[in-house]
Amino acid sequence: MTERTVIRVGAEASVFSGTGQFFDGDMAHPQDVTLAVDDTKRQLILTVDDDEITRWPYDEMRSVRDQASNDLMVLRLRNDGTPRLILTDAADMAIIRSRAKHLHKRPPVENKKRLVTWSLAAVASVALIIGVLVPVMADQLAEFLPPEGEKALGDTTFAQIRGALDETGFQPLAICEDPDGLAALDKMRVALEAEADLPVELTVHVLDHPMVNAFALPGGYVVFFRGLIDAAETHEEVAAVFAHEMGHVEARDPTRIAMRSAGSIGVLGLLFGDFAGGALVLFLAERLIQADYTQAAEAKADTYAHAVLADAGVPPSAIGDFFERMVVDGADADDSIIQHFISHPEMGDRIAAARAATPNAFAAKPLLTVEEWRALQGICPLTFGS
Repeated sequence: MTERTVIRVGAEASVFSGTGQFFDGDMAHPQDVTLAVDDTKRQLILTVDDDEITRWPYDEMRSVRDQASNDLMVLRLRNDGTPRLILTDAADMAIIRSRAKHLHKRPPVENKKRLVTWSLAAVASVALIIGVLVPVMADQLAEFLPPEGEKALGDTTFAQIRGALDETGFQPLAICEDPDGLAALDKMRVALEAEADLPVELTVHVLDHPMVNAFALPGGYVVFFRGLIDAAETHEEVAAVFAHEMGHVEARDPTRIAMRSAGSIGVLGLLFGDFAGGALVLFLAERLIQADYTQAAEAKADTYAHAVLADAGVPPSAIGDFFERMVVDGADADDSIIQHFISHPEMGDRIAAARAATPNAFAAKPLLTVEEWRALQGICPLTFGS
């Protein structure tokens, strides 16, 4: 430990306190300095070969945070972050701590108004990018996405949805594949597609899950959950939901949502961290299952469904009947699609529009026989009737 003696620096009596290494910010190598304290002026005096080189006021001294070792004390000045003073002796550190009472005080925030202004501008810029630029660019990119790229996106998202919804953690959610049920579903698909002009070939699946829902994915996917087929009272109600999802496929709404979501999460990833890979696909899967289409997109899909259903001999009012029953029966339910219906006040208008699209003397033609409808209801034989 360094011996403490009284020495004289200039005209003031000071207590010699030890040694340290000083980086002045100009030279790459440190200077070995001796330290003296002037308690009268409350300053730390740094000397080299008995020549005073600088003084540091006690109240201006700050300890550098996040040091790798507790054996050192690294000091700087409050308003000058370049010079550094390094102490290694515990007694020297104790002397500094006893005099410099603001070592750990955070520096005041300067130019607060400018900082707030720039922060608000940054938030507004991000909001503009996510809320305006990304949707516009996504809609344009969706128009130029090649069919094979759109199908690949749908394949990947469908696989991820099966994995995300599996409750066992060992295998993807099962696809319902009862042969008679698949034949009935395909017969319905052929009848509806014959009255439609779709840009892609449909790929239709039923997933063995109790959720009352159906959704479309990029690349021509239409996916039903078992719960929706179980909840339907007639095959016309399933056909009506089918035609509605075909409307989203025709308008390429799923691709637009996927592109918008990817663009938004990409911007947020740049700001807050990496959102790429599996997390992005999971996010897209969730967005597409619970697709929050605009009111205009839903109305357009409904109008498309009304025309397809009428041409196929199915009363458009079937979709209104199904929606209305879900709203009434699902008042206390947890199923996400039911909660979606309840939370949308325009649902009454959609139900009314479906009934208005059905003429009074409409001549319905069943798409499926009674036996085929029963087969479709049993498309998931392991859970049918559970």
